[in-house]
Amino acid sequence: MVVGTRYARSLLNLALDNGQLESVYADMLMVRQLCITNDDFVNMLENPIIKTDKKQNILKEIFTGKVNDLTMKFMTLMAEKRREGYLDDIAFAFVEQYKIYKNIITAVITSANGLDPVAKEKLMAMIKATATGEIELVEKIDKNLIGGFKVQVGDKLVDASVLKRLNELRKTFKENPYVKEF
Repeated sequence: MVVGTRYARSLLNLALDNGQLESVYADMLMVRQLCITNDDFVNMLENPIIKTDKKQNILKEIFTGKVNDLTMKFMTLMAEKRREGYLDDIAFAFVEQYKIYKNIITAVITSANGLDPVAKEKLMAMIKATATGEIELVEKIDKNLIGGFKVQVGDKLVDASVLKRLNELRKTFKENPYVKEF
């Protein structure tokens, strides 16, 4: 991940210098999504048996006309330098560094059935009151929570789920504080 972070920082600075930050950000989101959804693509990038020129041709075939020229040149350079296996890490690190640069905070709200719009608005208002910057909301559904929700903003987690309460009750009953010992 360290290598990916360094290349991502270089790409971010290059995009800023060329006034193409938003375009490169959109490209890196696309690359990241492709890496998440297509294991064959990632395996191809990481396979040392596949020659560099073949990887460059595959990258050009996939991305030409879909990404910025700066992004295309960057990916081609990564393949030339035999760093194409880090493309997924670079895309992930770029997105994270972009969010830091733009002061975007990601709030992950996990609920059992999805939140209704009123509850979502109330949660967003609470998050905005405690956080500085633009809030990016990511909503997840986890049926294991049974009810309630969990909100994670950065390294802070608020767990107001039924599952948490049940686990706390289970722990309390295991300790059995209600029985007096003789």
